[in-house]
Amino acid sequence: MPAETALNNSLIFLIYITSIVLILVSVFLIKLLIDLSRFTKNMNTTLDVVKNELEPTLMELKASLKSINSFVKSADEKVDTFKKAITDSFGLGIAAVTKLKNVSGTIITGAVKGFLTAYKLFSK
Repeated sequence: MPAETALNNSLIFLIYITSIVLILVSVFLIKLLIDLSRFTKNMNTTLDVVKNELEPTLMELKASLKSINSFVKSADEKVDTFKKAITDSFGLGIAAVTKLKNVSGTIITGAVKGFLTAYKLFSK
């Protein structure tokens, strides 16, 4: 019988200890749930603040990018206009030089032929 009493006492002790451990684990789980609830509320508040602050900043950035884009387009158009003006003025100059070269080449060729013809006539 004393063995049964010892066994009963140890089982009762095990039940008490297990109950205490379950109660402690339950308390820690409840505390964890409360902390997680607070954390999610704080995160929602933080996200709202970030959203409200970030939206105007993004709008300003968008407006800045639009103005930079228009500036770049304007500069590109001015460069194209300048490039066309330079090409047109040098193109006319090159065409004039080419025509002048052809005319002067014809004059020189004609003068050389005339000189050779005169030389042949007077050399006889």
